[in-house]
Order: sequence, then structure tokens, then C-alpha cells
Amino acid sequence: MTYLHIVIAVVLSLRVLARSQLIPSTRVVWILILIVVPFGGAILYLLVGEVHFGGSALARLNRAKAATRNLVAASGALTDIARWGGASAYATTINGFGVTAGNAGELLASPAGARARLVADIDAAQESVDVLYYIWLDDHTGRDVADALKRAAARGVRCRAMVDAIGSHAMIRSETWASLPRAGVETAVALPLGNIFRTMLSRRIDLRNHRKITLIDGRICHCGSQNCADPEFRVKPRFAPWVDIMVRFEGPVAHQMQLLFLQDWMTVHTVDLDAIAGPSAPLPDGFHAQVVGTGPATSRDVTAQLFSRLIFDARRELVISTPYFVPGEIVSQAIMGAARAGVQVTLILPARNDSGFVARASRSYYPGLVEAGVKIVEFHGGLLHSKTLTIDGEVTFMGSSNLDIRSFDLNFENDVLLRDKTLTQAVRARQMEYAAASTPVDPAAVRAWPLARRIWLNVFTVIGPVL
Repeated sequence: MTYLHIVIAVVLSLRVLARSQLIPSTRVVWILILIVVPFGGAILYLLVGEVHFGGSALARLNRAKAATRNLVAASGALTDIARWGGASAYATTINGFGVTAGNAGELLASPAGARARLVADIDAAQESVDVLYYIWLDDHTGRDVADALKRAAARGVRCRAMVDAIGSHAMIRSETWASLPRAGVETAVALPLGNIFRTMLSRRIDLRNHRKITLIDGRICHCGSQNCADPEFRVKPRFAPWVDIMVRFEGPVAHQMQLLFLQDWMTVHTVDLDAIAGPSAPLPDGFHAQVVGTGPATSRDVTAQLFSRLIFDARRELVISTPYFVPGEIVSQAIMGAARAGVQVTLILPARNDSGFVARASRSYYPGLVEAGVKIVEFHGGLLHSKTLTIDGEVTFMGSSNLDIRSFDLNFENDVLLRDKTLTQAVRARQMEYAAASTPVDPAAVRAWPLARRIWLNVFTVIGPVL
């Protein structure tokens, strides 16, 4: 058995060394695991060692992207680096969505106000309603949205509802979900597991569709961090309330989000793209914005590189809120580099996290961040689930993406990059509300952490990239 273990460890270690997109530290960790943990290390590597997304799922997604390629190209202008910055140009290369002009955005009161506005928009829909949620719970919010979809379908509005197979597994088995197709609402499930062994051959089984999209008539889009669930989030009530942020967009950027939705939808259902209306006319005095859709079908580290480009665009101030902060080397170095360059960097994280692993891994970054001059505050008003980044009070990046390995490489995400002082100032004001309900992390206390605690926390950072 020892010789067999050695052979397996050597073969998989050569595989690790042959992969071109792994950073050196991740290679070292995997090789150590393969050597130190007999057979178990090999099983772990085969399960989660590679961001494998292929087979029929990838083929269907590639066909959907090919079918929508011309519509995507026509949905926004190619970015001008001199005018919009390197981050916007880089975002365009990810999935082809260029900058759109003439958009409007409204920061919604959260959470009841956001839910009420969403339901009101569905009730006012005239042509179509498309929704995609990572988590859709059969609670007050979930049933309100389902009822609104059924009312819309009864009026003759085309309604499509899609959920992630794992994030919404309870909803899929509920009477609320079963009632949707009976009422004329088309439904679909993203990334179903099916036969687990067959699925493992085609893709890593923990890849998820983490997107949160609500579209009305192809011209209104609700985008942000909120799943279709009550803030009490009854599946994890002891961390409640979930504190989210949502923006209601109008204009051509909503058309881009509809195309992103259709790429997911077309992996399950056929769509007549000729019947898809073009983008709405730019609104007077509207701002510039573009959709960013990332996922395991794009190149590894694309999202991390995008965040880094955004961070490098900051000249005076950078404010970030995220529930899950395990940024890895690329983004953590960018944040520290911005702070050392004189940018006032504020990082807002939850004091209590629903993931003990993430909580410990997040804090392992504190020593380096505080030494670089980053201000870290920990939010105490529930689980801060808001995913926002504002730059110099002028640029906002927000949506479903966290600053962690899952959002960077394992999840399908949707975000909006926008340039507007008014909306960015509103988002920044919300960030400052989070900060006011937070406790600043004392740099002196971090420097005084005992060696044992630093070692313990760093263990989670080392393990993080392999998961």
C-alpha cells in the first residue's frame, strides 16, 4: 500500500506541477497534502483540487454564449481606457459587455423596501419577468415573489424563474415551486447534481450559480446581494438579520443583464432570440454602467484580477464591504498596495460569520492589512451580506461577488460596474452606516496577538486556496 500511495502521490503531484494557472503557494500545499495524507489527499484532490467544468454543461453554456454573442457585442460600446480606466476595459474582455450610457439607479431601502419595490415592479410588468436566485426560500419573501410571478403570468406576461440546485434545494421540493408551472411560470434549475458520480466526471460538484437577478420587461433590473429570502434567513437564524444592499437599475444595462440571464436559461430551455427586444433608449442625463458576469467557465483568477484593477484605480479612497473575505494573494496585495500608496482604505466585515472557516481565514489577513494602513471595522448588526466597493466617491462595483475563492473561481456571479457620483455617494453613505454600527479593529491589539493564534489563523489561509 505504501508503494501505491507513493505512485499516486507522485502522479498527482506532477499533475499539480503541470497546471499553468496555480500560484506557487497553492502548488506547495497540494503536494504536501498528497504526500502527508495517504489516499485521502488523492481523494480530496480529485474532488475539489481542480476547477473542472466540462461535459454537456459546458457545451450547453458555450452554445448559449455563441448564440448571444452578437447581441452582447451590440449591447455596449468597447471601453476607452483613457476615459473609463483599466478596470472597465478589463471587465469588457471577460464576457464582452461594454459600457452602456443613459442608465438610472436607485438605492433601495433594505430589506422590506427592496422587497416591496421588487414585487411592485413585477406587478407592473407588461411583457416579461425573469428571475434567477441562488437561494430562494419558501418564506414570506419567497412566497410574495412567487405570488407576484403567478399574477403576472395570469395577465399574459411571460415569466421565467431559475434557481440554483443546491442553494434552493428546499424551495425546489416545495408546493410554492410546484405551483409556478401550474400558473404558467416557466421554471429551470441551474447546475443540477443528478447522478453524483456522472456529474463528478464532468464538473466539480460544488460549482454553484450564485447570481441574484430580477428583470422586468428587459428594461428594469434589481441587482445586489439579497437572495429571495427574509432577512431573518430561517436556515441560519442565529446570524440574522442578513444585511443586504439592492439597487434598482433602469436603462440599457438592464438589457445586458437580461442577456446574461438568457445565457444561463438557455442551458436548460430553448429561446427564440429574434423575439428579444433590443436595449431601451438611453435615459436623459443617465450614467455609464456595464454588467460583469463571471464563473468557472472563464479563466481562473479573472475575478481576482478585476478586483485588483478596480483597487488600483483608486486615488483617494476605497471602501469595501463583504461578508466573506478570503482574498488570496492577488487581491490582498492590491489592497495593501493601495493603502501604502496613500489611499484611505476601509474594509467592513461582519463580526460574526456563518462560516467559522471564513471567519478565521479572514482574520489571518489582519496583521498585514493593518501594517499597510488599512482600516478594518467589524459590523455587529447581524450578518453583513452586502458586497460593495466604492472608489473615490465616483465609481461603484456591486452585485453578488464576495472577495473569496468561491466567488473568484467557483461560482457564477453577476455584478454591475457604474460611474455616477450621485448613486456612488448613496452607496458610500450606506457603507458608512455599516461602519457606524461596527467596532474598529485596533492595530495594536492585532500586533499583540500571541504566536499560537497567528499560527492557528494562518492554517486556514493556507488551506483556503485548495478548497
